[in-house]
Amino acid sequence: MSWLILVDHERDVSNADTPHKVMTTRDYLSRPQLFGNSKPNIINLARSYGYQGAGYYCSLLAEARGHRVIPSVETIAELSRKTLYERALPELQEALNRCLAKAADALSPGPMKLLVCFGQVQPPALAPFARLLFDWFRVPILRVSGNGDGRRTIDRISGVGMHALAGDERAFFLAAMTEHTRGTWRDAKTRVQAKYTLAVLIDPEEELAPSTQASLKHFARIAARTSIEVEPINKGDLDRLAEYDALFIRATTKIDNFTYRFARRAQQEGMPVIDDPQSMIRCTNKVYLAERLGAAGVATPQTVVVQGMKDAEGLGERLGWPVVLKIPDGAFSRGVFKCDDGDALKARLKSLLDESDLVIAQAFLPTAFDWRIGVLDGEPLFACQYHMVKRHWQIVRHEAGKAPDEGRFTTVLLSEAPPVVVETAVKAARFMGEGLYGVDLKQTPDGVFVIEVNDNPDLNHGIEDAMEKDVVWEKLAKWYWDRLEA
Repeated sequence: MSWLILVDHERDVSNADTPHKVMTTRDYLSRPQLFGNSKPNIINLARSYGYQGAGYYCSLLAEARGHRVIPSVETIAELSRKTLYERALPELQEALNRCLAKAADALSPGPMKLLVCFGQVQPPALAPFARLLFDWFRVPILRVSGNGDGRRTIDRISGVGMHALAGDERAFFLAAMTEHTRGTWRDAKTRVQAKYTLAVLIDPEEELAPSTQASLKHFARIAARTSIEVEPINKGDLDRLAEYDALFIRATTKIDNFTYRFARRAQQEGMPVIDDPQSMIRCTNKVYLAERLGAAGVATPQTVVVQGMKDAEGLGERLGWPVVLKIPDGAFSRGVFKCDDGDALKARLKSLLDESDLVIAQAFLPTAFDWRIGVLDGEPLFACQYHMVKRHWQIVRHEAGKAPDEGRFTTVLLSEAPPVVVETAVKAARFMGEGLYGVDLKQTPDGVFVIEVNDNPDLNHGIEDAMEKDVVWEKLAKWYWDRLEA
C-alpha cells in the first residue's frame, strides 16, 4: 500500500519523521503528472482546510485523481459548522460518558480538551470514544472541547493543523500515524434509513431559481400518481427535515450556504436526496471538473489552473485570446469573465485570487448556443439549446442594478439531438454520480466540448420538458420511488 503525506511546509512533517513520501500541498496541486497511473492513499495535513484554500483543494483534487484521501471534502465541509455535525453529538457524548463511567479519573476537573489522532487518544481509557469519533469524522487530527462539570458535554469538534502540535502532542501524532498506515484503509460507516415522503427545498426570494413554483406544482401532481407527496420547505426548516422521506433541492446550491447543510443532513438521515453532498462538491467546483473530466478523456476547452499572478504570464499565447476566467463555484454565468488582452487579464485575475487560491482559465469557444443535456441516474433525460443573449457572449447577462437577461431556448427530442452530444454528456455526468445533472456542451467544427456539469440544473415545465413532456417528471418521481422502496 502506497501512502503520501501532504503538508503546507516541509518542516511540518519531514521524510525523517515517516517512511512514507512527503509532498507539499502546492506540489500536489500543480504537478499531477507525477502520479501517472499510481493511486496513493493520501493523508492531508494542510495547516487549514478552509473553503477554497490549498488544503481544501488537495482533498477535492485527490478525489478527482482517484486517490483515497483523509479528510474527504465532505468531512471538511461537515466540520466547518456545528449545525452540520450536531447530529453526531448525542452518540459521541454518550460514548464519552460511558468511558468516563468506567474510569472516572481519566480526565482532570475543568474544561475538557482532547486530542484525537487517527482514532487514538490519551488517556487510553477513552479509546472507544476516539474510535467512534474517527468513524464519524475521518480527520487525522481532531480537537474535542467541552465542559468540565459532571456529565461531559461536547461543545466543539475541529480539525487541527500539524503546526499547532509540539512536544508530546507531536510525538503522539507521529506514533498514531505510523500505526494507522500499517493497517488497511477503512471507509467511514454509513447510516441508512428509509421512509416515504418528499420535501422540496426552495428559496422564495431567489431571482434565478432552478425550478419555478408552477413547475414544482406540476411535478407534485405527477409524483402523486406514484403515491409520493411533495411539500415545499425553506431554509428555516432544517430541524424538520427528518419528518420527510426524501429531499429534492430546488434552490441554487453552494457548499457554503444552507443547501449543503440540508443535503448533508438528508444523507445522514439515510434519505434519497438530489442534489447529494458529493455531487454538490464535485459539480460546484470547476477546478474539480477540469481535472476529473480531463483525466477521463472527456473533451473540454483547453484549461489552465491558475495559482498565482506568475501563472498569468503567457496565458493568452497558450490559450489564445480572448481568455475566459472562472471562479471555481460560480453559477448561472456568474463569476465568468472574458479578458481580451493582458492588462484586462491581470486586473481580473488579481481580484479573483483574492477570493480563491485557484482560478480556472480556459480557451474561449464562441457558439450561438450551448447544448444542455439533462442526465438522471446515468441516462439522458432531456435536450435543450440555450441561446446566447443578443449582443452578448453568455446565455445570461448580469449587469449591476438590472434584472438578469436570459437568452431564448430551443428544446429538441433526445432522439433528434446529435448522438455525440448526448453520449458525451452522459459520460461526463456518470463521473459525478447517480443523481440529476445538467451537462453544458459546445458543438464546434473541432468537436464537442463539455463546458461544465451542473448538479442543480434548471428543470421547468414548458422548457426542459417541452419535447419529452411528462416523461421527464415521471422519471424523476421513479428515481425517488425506487430508492424509497429499496
